[in-house]
Amino acid sequence: MARSMPLDKHTLVAHLRNVYKEVVAVTGDGTNDAPALHEADIGLSMGIAGTEVAKENSDVIIMDDNFTTIVNVVRWGRAVYINIQKFVQFQLTVNVVALMLNFISACISALATEPPNDRLMKRPPIGRNVNFITPVMWRNIVGQSIYQIVVLLVLKFCGKQLLNLTGPDATSILNTVIFNSFVFCQIFNEVNSRDMEKINVLRGLFDSWPFMLVMVSTVAFQVIIVELLGTFAETVPLNWELWLVSVLIGAVSLLVAAFLKFIPIKIPRKHHDGYEVLPSGPELV
Repeated sequence: MARSMPLDKHTLVAHLRNVYKEVVAVTGDGTNDAPALHEADIGLSMGIAGTEVAKENSDVIIMDDNFTTIVNVVRWGRAVYINIQKFVQFQLTVNVVALMLNFISACISALATEPPNDRLMKRPPIGRNVNFITPVMWRNIVGQSIYQIVVLLVLKFCGKQLLNLTGPDATSILNTVIFNSFVFCQIFNEVNSRDMEKINVLRGLFDSWPFMLVMVSTVAFQVIIVELLGTFAETVPLNWELWLVSVLIGAVSLLVAAFLKFIPIKIPRKHHDGYEVLPSGPELV
């Protein structure tokens, strides 16, 4: 096809792309190659011998006019593609496992572990037009999310230096610590979610056996995943120091929750002649 008419080259490329659904790359240096270069998924033109028309219609310009360079480009492109796939596979595996564990345990803990109590009758009735997610809930959600995002990003980019991780397994260990810390943040956040306004979220914790069962089961599953199911979850076993780091990172969310509850939130409450805005403050018990 090298000496074919420009329309013939364009027809071939279009047929391969539209009929056979192939990814097509075209190399060229002349003006007659421009239609095919433009139609192709990847057009490669020669930087030295190529015409300006060919360069303008191409995606990649080979500066040294060496075909070996194209091979290197393809090799690097495939390497980047497969590395992205590996990274996405790891992240999705970690997130699916973590989110499923926490979603199931959160549903069980939210729906089946907190029995009715007399304090609920002191709350005002829920209005017809009241949003399900209240300003207090948004305060807690945003605050905890900011804390977790910041901590996990710091671990992601500075974790090897902070945790003094070296050796060929340093990246795998760091990713496992990040995963472990993320899960423990959710475990402690379940404790925080027991009460949206009171600081003392530990009150009555051990009286609710379903909640404790969920917490213990979540921790047990996490230990099994990290220590025994490395092939499935792409994790590596951690030493006791890194386990302690993960637990402490999660436990700090208790302090974050207590701090957040000191931030006043204006809650609209209906009055006989309209609405009065009442500030929401922390309750110790």
